[in-house]
Amino acid sequence: MAATANHTLGEWGLIAGNGDFPFLVLEGARSRGIEMAVIAIREEASPELERVARRLHWVSLGELSRTIELLHQEGVKHAVMAGQVKHNKIFSSIRPDWRLAKLLFSLPAKNTDALIGAVARVLQDEGIELVDSTKFLGPLLPAAGVLTRRAPDAAEAADIEYGRQIARAIAGLDLGQTVVVRDRACVAIEAMEGTDETIERAARIAGGQRLVVVKVSKPRQDMRFDVPVAGLKTIEVMRRSNATALAIDAGRTLLFDRDALLHAADEAGIAIQAFAPEPTPTKDKS
Repeated sequence: MAATANHTLGEWGLIAGNGDFPFLVLEGARSRGIEMAVIAIREEASPELERVARRLHWVSLGELSRTIELLHQEGVKHAVMAGQVKHNKIFSSIRPDWRLAKLLFSLPAKNTDALIGAVARVLQDEGIELVDSTKFLGPLLPAAGVLTRRAPDAAEAADIEYGRQIARAIAGLDLGQTVVVRDRACVAIEAMEGTDETIERAARIAGGQRLVVVKVSKPRQDMRFDVPVAGLKTIEVMRRSNATALAIDAGRTLLFDRDALLHAADEAGIAIQAFAPEPTPTKDKS
């Protein structure tokens, strides 16, 4: 397969976590004539990657030095991180090598953004640019508007308006990006467990009452990592949990299997609406 004019085949690498995200990136890159070397995280990535990736190496979550060595070995100049690495694994389950241990010790805050941001800087120092993880996935980023046959009704719209205020506040604190709302009251706020488990927790608390799910990007969302995602499993969890509406940020939320996801939402009577994200805050220069 021919490469694009601007990038040789050896220049691109994929650091793969769990879920469908890595597969979609590989497919999107190939549609542009780019074959990526894959560094797959053993504790997270699917074994199916071995079937679809032409060049693949497995590393454990704490092996930062080996990851860099492999990227250099493959001639990678531009890397994409795709696929979730569960937050609790990052800070409790890994055995860091000397390089990652040093990096962890230097972090002022022990959150995911701080860690991945620091890893990005290490890669940059090594001559490897970490790029926007959605670079090859433009069609999966929805524009603003109602995406399903049904728009949110008046009660759902009120919960969405309230939920977006709360979600933006917690996202700004890097606590999570999802809230679940009932009658303009927060039922559950995402922490380290992820969107689907937050919805399931809300369902247990609400005892079968109707719920609304709101998912936002961070005020200064770094599209290189931790991009908000919704997939078919999220719709199934919402259906089981009597969550009848989903609000997301337009242009900053990936909808995996978009056509199938919207069809499933329509079949379940779930309304999905994408909203223009709030403008990125500017730093006070005074």
